[in-house]
Amino acid sequence: MQKKLVLITLFCILLTSVNANSADQKPAEFINNIFNEIVPKPDVLWLTKQDKIDVAEILQHKFNRLRIRYWQKSTKDKTETLWILDEIGKEKPITIGVHIQNKQIVQLKVLTYRESRGGEVEHSFFTDQFKLARLVGENKLDRHIDGITGATMSVRALTKVARLALWLDQKVTVNAK
Repeated sequence: MQKKLVLITLFCILLTSVNANSADQKPAEFINNIFNEIVPKPDVLWLTKQDKIDVAEILQHKFNRLRIRYWQKSTKDKTETLWILDEIGKEKPITIGVHIQNKQIVQLKVLTYRESRGGEVEHSFFTDQFKLARLVGENKLDRHIDGITGATMSVRALTKVARLALWLDQKVTVNAK
């Protein structure tokens, strides 16, 4: 009987570890990986009234924050920014890291996924669709992002964050010049 209980316990532990959120990565780890341990000092973008209207249009809901933190590194060859942003999937926030270089997405990564469904958006087969994406007219992506059955709200959240990060990148790189 005790051996059976031990086997059931081990099976439950194994099942929990298999279902554990594999994408969970602390934002600091993501930032360190992007900037190869030489992390620039974080900066803050203060949003104007018009900025908040533009952000709300991209996100399709009201945006109540006054400022957004980001990291920026510029050399003569490239300008890159990194954004850690949260957006609601269906009910809970999804924390997403977006690395942009020369006005296009280099990497989009789900850092923390809190929803009970739709976790497929964490995988590279989905997030790789955002690589090299740029903004075109009306703050839209220059490409179609394929959806995932059962993850519609999460797909929309990641797409909105990609658009927002590219818009924010344009704003800070224009102001930096």
